[in-house]
Amino acid sequence: MGSRKQKKAQRIKEENRSRYLAVLRNCPTSPRKMRLVADMIRGIEVNTALDMLRYSPKEASKRVEKLLLSAISNWQNKNEGVRLEDKNLVVKQIYVDQARTLKRLRPAPQGRAHRIRKRSNHVTLVIDSDQKEEEINTTNKTIDGTKS
Repeated sequence: MGSRKQKKAQRIKEENRSRYLAVLRNCPTSPRKMRLVADMIRGIEVNTALDMLRYSPKEASKRVEKLLLSAISNWQNKNEGVRLEDKNLVVKQIYVDQARTLKRLRPAPQGRAHRIRKRSNHVTLVIDSDQKEEEINTTNKTIDGTKS
């Protein structure tokens, strides 16, 4: 492996240490239905998002709730000794990508057949602490105060 490639791989590895994500692959729900649930919790605090998902009537919300619990568990594994309540964790990113589509045939009138598309998706969920944004805002205020 060349030196540029090694440096880039090392940089990506360091970035992933501070990212807390969970990925759900090949979920047998249509991406359109899953995006409705994903849009519901994007940018919301983690405990509030768990409550919203727990009481949502949509079938996709159960899968996203399990994924969010997995992301929280990943955060706890990387931050041992830190309390979850002290950090203000937020669903930073959640996006739904289309996965493979199974094509099936359904009998139709007069000897024909209609194609049924059974869609599936991939969901990626990233959580992060909201305190980083607050720290950036406070440093910007002090810089602005010194300039005036």
